[in-house]
Amino acid sequence: MVVLKRTVIGFETDDKVKLLHHISKENSAFDWIEAQVFEMKAGGRFARQLDGYEACLVALAGQYKISDGEQTFDKVGTRESVFDKIPTDAVYIPAGKQISIEAKKAGKIIICMAPSKDKERKSQLISGAQNSIEHRGAFNNLRTVHNILDDESPISDKLLVVEVYTPSANWSSYPPHKHDQNNYPEETLLEEAYYHEMKGDGGFVFQRVYTDDGLIDETMTVQNEEMVLVPIGYHPVSVPDGYESYYLNIMAGPMKKWKFHNAKEHEWIIERNRKENDG
Repeated sequence: MVVLKRTVIGFETDDKVKLLHHISKENSAFDWIEAQVFEMKAGGRFARQLDGYEACLVALAGQYKISDGEQTFDKVGTRESVFDKIPTDAVYIPAGKQISIEAKKAGKIIICMAPSKDKERKSQLISGAQNSIEHRGAFNNLRTVHNILDDESPISDKLLVVEVYTPSANWSSYPPHKHDQNNYPEETLLEEAYYHEMKGDGGFVFQRVYTDDGLIDETMTVQNEEMVLVPIGYHPVSVPDGYESYYLNIMAGPMKKWKFHNAKEHEWIIERNRKENDG
């Protein structure tokens, strides 16, 4: 049920485009999320048809020219590394369109996808300046969130996409929470994928994915450019001293609302954090 993605059955469209990950229904337990991550040199090109899927293309690093077959978005991307910590550009493209990507500056780009029947939505640039920025947590569970598509965004049908920076020796996606029950307004069913990068050679994080009944309880050592897939369960992340963590989250499900359930035994941490921040 839970997968640490180290490799893919990959391909190179040419020597300028390398597929790092391809997550699909066929190779995962997901029903609502698909994703492709590419490393591209300047001049690299990639194209695909969006049959029944909407997409959010996030310029992780580098700069790109992106088209949906009708509109073209140029100079998409704001940074050379995710650890520049500058909110980046993304492009939303609705179902039924043709995606084409050309790298103008070398980097990495992720295509986040979810099933959608809504073909009336419009392709549009989501500039880095549009990202809302949140600072969450207290003590040793601090992190900074860049919201690209949150659950209030009218742009997408099903997709939620956010970036999270977690400092050295801190916890993230913490206290543990889950969103795997279709029980709105108490909780919503949202699958979640993590694409991880680390600052510091040899850096890694630990991520635990577990359920209340104990049928799933995996703690994984996650290294640079790996992905963790969370179809169900709690999913906290721990960052060792001396390294910094970046991850991009993709969430999708039958309802685009992020209503989560906290692990009861750890809920006291939320109140402690609130008192610290209010004080």
